[in-house]
Amino acid sequence: MAQIELKDISKHFTVSERPKGNHAAFRSLFHRETHRVEALKHIGFSIEEGELVGYIGPNGAGKSTTVKVMSGILTPEEGECRILGRTPWRERASHVANIGVVFGQRSQLWWDVPTQDSFELLRDIYGIPANLYGERLGELTRALDLEKLLSIPVRQLSLGQRMRCEVAAALLHRPRILFLDEPTIGLDAVSKLSLRQFLKEENQNNGVTMILTTHDMDDVEALCSRVMTIGHGRLLYDGTLQELKETYAPLHRIRATLQENVQLPENFPKGILRWELEGKTYTAIFDSRSTPAHLLISALAKLLPLQDIVVEEQSVDEMVASMYRSLDLS
Repeated sequence: MAQIELKDISKHFTVSERPKGNHAAFRSLFHRETHRVEALKHIGFSIEEGELVGYIGPNGAGKSTTVKVMSGILTPEEGECRILGRTPWRERASHVANIGVVFGQRSQLWWDVPTQDSFELLRDIYGIPANLYGERLGELTRALDLEKLLSIPVRQLSLGQRMRCEVAAALLHRPRILFLDEPTIGLDAVSKLSLRQFLKEENQNNGVTMILTTHDMDDVEALCSRVMTIGHGRLLYDGTLQELKETYAPLHRIRATLQENVQLPENFPKGILRWELEGKTYTAIFDSRSTPAHLLISALAKLLPLQDIVVEEQSVDEMVASMYRSLDLS
């Protein structure tokens, strides 16, 4: 039996509209115009114990809403959700004892008290025995390098430091499932690498099932063997990252900085679909399925005075836009 199972989950919100103009704004004091937003449209999937799944899509696609349904924060209008055999919004107390949640833009720590005080409050909330709490806190402190942070009020921590503490707080009670909603948003490169490594080890060593929502394809590439893509509240894809890229994001960019202004030759290496030059920045688009990047770079190096060069994949938003066109979604 799957640890997480969603069937035909639908969720909508009623949103008030703010009319333009003084007269319309005055009328809205007595009568509000509203419209209905379909956040989730018959979403369904299952996740087995120990999986680490990337859940991607553009802003407003429904990622956070799905996480909130699975966490028991929101109740859907339709469908069934069973996590560890429970319905999250009906059995919240027993449900939260087995899950951890990290929201990148919201904190579960108390801002004005030292971090360790927040951890001790969570210990009491979850009813963690003192000996098990001490053992687990020690593990997390060593793994996430928290020793110097425990006595500092949360509001004085940097974003990277706070996110390490947020992850520790979510794992103090040894949950079997961890929901991560944009956990690396705003982090510097070093903090991202450190957090990714910890999550990978926690998943592999302790078997914690993880669902990661993110805009950062590097997060997905580093952590996830399986990817689900959501758009317009619908599940568009469920499979491997490599198959996703090959199907919906085959185009790559070569972005090169030139040492000097040049007159571009008329004939460029075979495989470049289109290109442009702005000042000393040369950009070329190519299809990675038919043209290896290293061959193009080698050819360009013979034609252009290259100073620096970067190969970029399509972003999550571009990938989902490609899906919309392919699947004819409005």
